Amino acid sequence: MGKTLAQLVKEAQPEYMNRIILVKTDGRLQEISDTEITDEKIEYVTTNTSIGIETYRRSVVFLMLYAVYKVAPKGSIKKVIVEYSISKGLYCSLKADFPVTDKFLEQVKAQMNKTAEQNLPITKKMIRTKEAIKLFEKYGMGDKTKLFKYRRSSYVNIYNLDGYEDYFYGYMAPSTGILKTFDLFQYDEGFVLQLPVKEAPEEVPEFAPQEKLFTVLKESTQWANMLDIDTVGALNEHITKNDMNSLILVQEALQEQKIVEIVNQIREKKSTKFVMIAGPSSSGKTTFANRLSIQLRANGYKPHPISVDNYFVEREETPLDENGEYNFEDLHAIDIELFNKHMEQLLEGKEISMPTFNFKTGKKEYHNDYLKLGDDDILVIEGIHCLNDELSYMLPKESKFKIYISALTQLNVDEHNRVATTDGRLIRRLIRDYRTRGSSAKKTLAMWESVRKGEEKNIFPFQEGADAMFNSAMPYELSVLKPYVEPILFSIGEEEPEYQEAKRLLKFLAYFLPCSVENVPIDSIIREFVGGGCFKV
Repeated sequence: MGKTLAQLVKEAQPEYMNRIILVKTDGRLQEISDTEITDEKIEYVTTNTSIGIETYRRSVVFLMLYAVYKVAPKGSIKKVIVEYSISKGLYCSLKADFPVTDKFLEQVKAQMNKTAEQNLPITKKMIRTKEAIKLFEKYGMGDKTKLFKYRRSSYVNIYNLDGYEDYFYGYMAPSTGILKTFDLFQYDEGFVLQLPVKEAPEEVPEFAPQEKLFTVLKESTQWANMLDIDTVGALNEHITKNDMNSLILVQEALQEQKIVEIVNQIREKKSTKFVMIAGPSSSGKTTFANRLSIQLRANGYKPHPISVDNYFVEREETPLDENGEYNFEDLHAIDIELFNKHMEQLLEGKEISMPTFNFKTGKKEYHNDYLKLGDDDILVIEGIHCLNDELSYMLPKESKFKIYISALTQLNVDEHNRVATTDGRLIRRLIRDYRTRGSSAKKTLAMWESVRKGEEKNIFPFQEGADAMFNSAMPYELSVLKPYVEPILFSIGEEEPEYQEAKRLLKFLAYFLPCSVENVPIDSIIREFVGGGCFKV
């Protein structure tokens, strides 16, 4: 009692291995400040938590932007854009009167380190939305003025670091003193701000760029720029002008064009008999596999869809995780020997009886579903381990064509605030789980951390080994998904552990104007989540 939050944090810090970056007062998340505490319950949030590390990473972005403008000649920078995630860091581009060089990045890094040593305060002030629009018009940040134009709230929080002002979606560190873990690397036409992850918040991970993934991200961003839907403000403008129908159709056509390109790659690799598709949760794998099959048919193939899930081992043989629960995402939850035996027999031209896994009994069943491959037949196999050669170790490499699919969001809130790819997939999954599985938002949010751990282990390490990559994200999708997911998220009460995450997502969705689902084609990947599609998913 009688102490401020900042004083309490200073006293408590020696008891924690990782940095305290936020606090909870009576369960309510807030930034560390000089607010005096009376009899509230205080909890400390450190950088080894999801919210804590995101706050840290966001604060370092602010520090980087401050340093860039401090180091660059006055008036030489038109725009700094935080584009997308790459190699645990953030790829940034610079529109300026000079190119990005190692020397410039060394100067920026030196300024960031100097500012961290000075431990300058990061302060927040609330101003009227109209004033914020004028402020960022003056700074030439047009993306923010568009964003605030559609904001319902009358006020906006602006952060200040030594006179540099900016807007950020989410909480910030109290000062620059703890922002010492980062690095900068020149990459492509811009640079990467390399940042720590919650598993090791005091270390900068190795910079290991993923060339194929980066190419897909860059192409998707070019599409968004071409259609003028690169930020949420730009998307909202299109919705208010009532021209979304044509834009949605163009975006869907661009995706279909990409599917045709992949089919052409398969045709060039004439020895292909197995198309192996893998990707993280809620990427739209099933709809993609169906659309790919249609294009394969149009090119003379006879595609047969196969789900690796039908090759699960019997329930009692399923590996257990550290908590003693069935681990269905483990590679050895699949009957690898049977899968390879069947695929090899098909490759040899033999006829086999295909299994169907009964998830209620936990056993494989056979229902006279026979399959034999002719010259024009091709298998379209979908499963989380499909890019891992250990799953298909008996199959010749030349017979496999691997495809990595993910929803790589190409939309930004504004030039300095990204829309996280994982948020887009999480929103998709919340809607699908509720609609098709009767799962509550609470249950989906509670298991999301475990799902992501499985992806980090079983999918992401193999993505660069893919022959082709497909981005299933649509710039318009969050406006369509918003009316579906908001009621689900509002069902989570303040007393629930998942409340903070639900509140964060609701705040994020408040930036978007809703868009009618009527304009979304029945074969769109978005239909896999909202329903009304032409495929059985």
